[in-house]
This record gives sequence, structure tokens and C-alpha cells, in this order.
Amino acid sequence: MSFDEVDIHRAFEEEEFYPFFQPLVELRTGQLAGFELLARWNHRRLGIVLPDDFIPALEKSGSINELTRQILEKGFTASSILPGTLTLAINLSPLQLLDLTLPGKIAAAAERSDFSLGRLTVEITESALLVDLPRAQSVARELKSMQCRLALDDFGTGYSSLRHLQALPFDELKVDRSFVSSMSESRESRKIVAAVVGLGRSLGLTTVAEGVETPEHANMLLWLGCDFGQGYLYSKPVPAEELSSLISRKPQPYSTPMSAPADAGPITSLEALPGQRFAQLQAIYDSAPVGLCLLDHNLRYVSLNRRLAQMNGAPVAAHLGRPITELVPDLYPRFEGFLRRALQGESIPNVEVQRPNFESGGGDRTLMLSYQPVRDEAGEVMGVSIAVMDISDRKRVELALRESEEHRRNMVELNPQTPWIMDAEGKTVEVSKRWEKLTGFTREQAQGFGWLDALHPDDVEPTKQAIEQAIANKIRTDVRYRIRRPDGGWRWVRSRGYPRFGPTGEVICWYGGVEDIQNQIQTEEALHQSQLELRTISDAVPVGIVIANAPDGAIDLVNPEARRIFRDAIRTGQPMTEYGQWGAMRANGETLKPDEYPLSRAILRGETTDAEEILCRRDDGTWARVALSGRPIYRRDRQIAGAVMIVQSLDLEDRKK
Repeated sequence: MSFDEVDIHRAFEEEEFYPFFQPLVELRTGQLAGFELLARWNHRRLGIVLPDDFIPALEKSGSINELTRQILEKGFTASSILPGTLTLAINLSPLQLLDLTLPGKIAAAAERSDFSLGRLTVEITESALLVDLPRAQSVARELKSMQCRLALDDFGTGYSSLRHLQALPFDELKVDRSFVSSMSESRESRKIVAAVVGLGRSLGLTTVAEGVETPEHANMLLWLGCDFGQGYLYSKPVPAEELSSLISRKPQPYSTPMSAPADAGPITSLEALPGQRFAQLQAIYDSAPVGLCLLDHNLRYVSLNRRLAQMNGAPVAAHLGRPITELVPDLYPRFEGFLRRALQGESIPNVEVQRPNFESGGGDRTLMLSYQPVRDEAGEVMGVSIAVMDISDRKRVELALRESEEHRRNMVELNPQTPWIMDAEGKTVEVSKRWEKLTGFTREQAQGFGWLDALHPDDVEPTKQAIEQAIANKIRTDVRYRIRRPDGGWRWVRSRGYPRFGPTGEVICWYGGVEDIQNQIQTEEALHQSQLELRTISDAVPVGIVIANAPDGAIDLVNPEARRIFRDAIRTGQPMTEYGQWGAMRANGETLKPDEYPLSRAILRGETTDAEEILCRRDDGTWARVALSGRPIYRRDRQIAGAVMIVQSLDLEDRKK
């Protein structure tokens, strides 16, 4: 399509050129932010002609500045109905940026229409910077001095150069529509858009995406951190007569929730900017007590935290960019299958492995690994996130508990086994799928207060009262109750939850978990029964019995006969260091030191002592003439667990009693 100078001259005289307005929308909120002015030629014979068809002819005829003047003046006049917060943007052709008189012409057009140039964004394509960069810089700086904003348009489609971003005082960076419109189908386009947006954000530039046509485009751009969008999703370019309807339209954000694991809620928090998200991620990485890393699709380290580097026995820098096979060759064959499954999109939690201890040397460590596929903005798997928890201490505690049923149990669950979320009113809004396996009730049945139907009838009211008290006092919950198993039996569980507070101190919700404590309850009952039996037997024997624990020698048991002989000179809880206050003496008058008592010798040195006659001072000042003997108590691993001391009275008066 070609136009001669006569045709162009006539078009200007009859004012056939006029602006169309395309909305610029904030992606996060859907709020209208402004409009881009797009020139249209209402040709008497051809009808509406688009800029790509007539701009070259106007540049050749030298009429391009006149076009800009008319479009600006008509646009400024039409903008009188716009709220003062809305902006206008206009494109300059490459030739115009070399015209030193252009800023003055724009200022004059704005003055005639009483339009503030602080609301105008001038869009410049990179091709305008290639011919004469110093001249372009001069024009751009004068536009900036007039309070205009500058945008680099169609970045990435021409001779894109970081030098241009540095050379001119740009405020915005625009992503070309060719990349945006193909984001849904092309992974390469998505990566280019991500790179351009990330570059803009890192330079402190506002980022604008052209060609937004579907909600999926808007959601991807928002996920990538883009600020604004324009395209057919929001509106086609419209004439000035239709501006009122666009201004009055209700904002409509097009963000949709991100995908999440089956037992977790949807991810909808997209407020943080990419830089903020990276800083937050790095802070979590550095402070987390577990090892964390991200592997790319080729199983190379993209990032990891210091904790994992310590576990692997190598600095963080030694990992980055290297395949996992080089860093942990001893473990790789054992979890290669899990990594491959994660790359296929499967989440794999709680995989236990044994490996050497690189931190302090000696002995293997037990690690719990979880593998989570990492997806890009289109849901494609781009790598694997691994969390590594050292559970060696927990394993040792479990082993000690199994081997020593006669001692107290002390097991701390590192993680809740059945996560749940409760709203501020105490209604359950989310519960793990494991609740179904535990009770036979579906997650839908557990919603609200439905989960109470799984509890033993005797435990419902106490549980409700505990939750109501926690809500009223904004404190954590910790309650035990019995749940009905799918087989009809009852099983003890423990539910603990912690409130999440809002910025003004109100409770937003509770996060917590349910753990199975049936085995713990049975063990505690068995241990309690054993202790009762031990105390019953010790109470019945005619000699004094004193039992102390290792290593501090704290006294755990004193039977009635020992209390009668010593008359409270010895009490439970008394440590070995206080034995000296008895003032015990041998028959030759020599005072016993604290480490010479039978209990001390048995605990400290594993000695068995025969009955030795000594005098012990009672609290009332009298002396008890007794024979003491001691013997260590060993665990199955032959470590000293404590000691027992036998006390026999040698006083004639006591023996008669």
C-alpha cells in the first residue's frame, strides 16, 4: 500500500488522522493505569488504515512530526475526561528522536491542551538509537527535563543492547507482543519474557507487556513479576468516544492460583517482587536447619544452602553448576530413581538414607530426604527441589526407647504427621490426605467441625473446650484424644497447633498437625506399671533401698525403710554432690568424701561395694549406725544407667523395730 504526498497533504488538511486509545492495566489488581495513543488514518477511499501501512510514507515525506502533533493534541483534548491518575503514552519513530525541535513541539501541544507532561510516556524503539546515539541522548534528556517518562519499546526484537539501557534515562521497559502472545506454546518465549522482566526489575525499571490476549498470559506475566499489561484481553484500541465506558469498567484481575501439592492449599500470594522473593528465599536458605537445594533438569546444582554444603563436606561454591553425581557419588545410585520420578512430576517425601558424617567425623548419619518437582510458569517441570533433614538424633532416641523399656520415654516428633489448617473461628479448612488413612473420614467430611465425628465420644467435649480456650486466649493448642480407626478400633493421637497473627495482632488462622502416639501411650502405661511394681516391692522389703540415676547421681527412689533409718536425711532429687551433708564417718572416725559413698563409686567407677559399717548424721542431729553396699545398674549396651544402695540398720533399737 503506497501513498503520495498529495494524498498525505489532503489527509492532514481534512484531519483524517486521529488517535485510538488502548488501555494499560496493572496486572496485580486489574486497575486501569492509562492508555497508549495509537494513530489511525480514516482514508476517504480505503477506510481505516493502520500505522504500519502509512508511517513509512509519512517519514519519507517529512510529515511524521505533524502526525505526532495532531495525535497528541487530539489525545490531550480527549483526556480531559480522564482521572488525573491516568497516563498517556505515544510512540516516536526513529527519525523523530533525531529531531532536536521535537521536545519543544510536544511541550507546545501539551500547553495548548493544559495537559501535564508528568502524565506522558514517550516510547522509543532501539532502532532510533543506532544512527546517532549522542543526538538521541540530547533529545531524550530534554524530554526527561520536561517531566516526561521514557520507555524502551519492543525490547529484544532488534539490536538489543544493554548499552542503550545504560546510555538513556529510561523509566520503563516494554516486552514485545511477539514473545508475549506465544508464551503459552513456546517455552523459549516464556524464558525470553522472564529474562526481559527480570532485567527490567533489576535495573529498577517499570515493566510493561504488550500483546496480552488471554488470562493465562496475564497470570504468567504476574508470576514473573511484570507490572503492567496491554492487549486484547483488556480491550482493543478504541476511539475517544468510547473512553468513558473503559474508564467506568470494573477492574478485573486475571490471576489464578498456582498449582500445589495435593495436601496443601493453593498458592495465591503473588505480591512479592522477584527481587524480594529471591531475597526471601536466600534468607530462608541460610537460616533453615535443614539442607536445601535446587537441581536443574540435568541434575546440576542451581542453588543450595550452607547447611547442605556442610552435610556434603564441601563449600557452597564447589557445588554450583556441577552435577550431583560429582558431589555425592556414594549416595547418587540410591536416590537416582527418586530424582527421575521427581523430574516426571512426582512428589516424594520422607526417604531415609544412611551416609558418613562429614561434619564431625565418625559414625553414619541418618538423613530424611524429600523430593519436589519445580515447575515453571506453564506448569512444566524445570528441576527438582530437595530438602534434607538430619534425623540421626531422633533415630538414636527411638533405639534407646526400644532397648530400655524400664526407663522413661522422651520422644519428640520433629514434624507433624497429619497437617491441618484451622480458621480464626476454629473451623477446619484444610487437612492432609493422611487423615483419610488414619480415620476413614474423607477430607470433605473433616471440613468445619466435621472432624470431631472421628473422636471418641468421651473426648469430644474436652477437645472442643481446649480449642475454644486457645481461640479466646490466642495461644497454641495441645490436646490428646482418641480417634476411630477404619477397622473400628480406637487409637490415641496428639494434636498441636500454633496461631498465625496478622499485622495488628489478630489471629488469622492456626497451623498444626496430628501425630500418632498410641505406642507412646502404651509404653508410658507399661513403664508406669513397672514403676508401681518396683515401688511396691521396695516398700515391702525390710532393708533400706536407695536408687540414683547416672551421671549426676540424682536420687530417684528412697523406700520407707531407708526414710525411717535416715529420718529424711536423704531425699529424692538430691544430687550426688550433696552426699557430703550426711557427714558420714567410717568406724575409725574418718569422714567419707562424696565420691566414696557406695552410690558414687558405683555410678562414677562402676564399682560393686560390700556392706561397710558407717555412721550417718540425720537431720535431727542424731546418728544412724548402718551398713551400706552398692551396685551399678547397666543398660543393655553396658553403659551405666544408675546405681542401687542397700541400707541395713546396725542400731539395736532399729533392729528391734
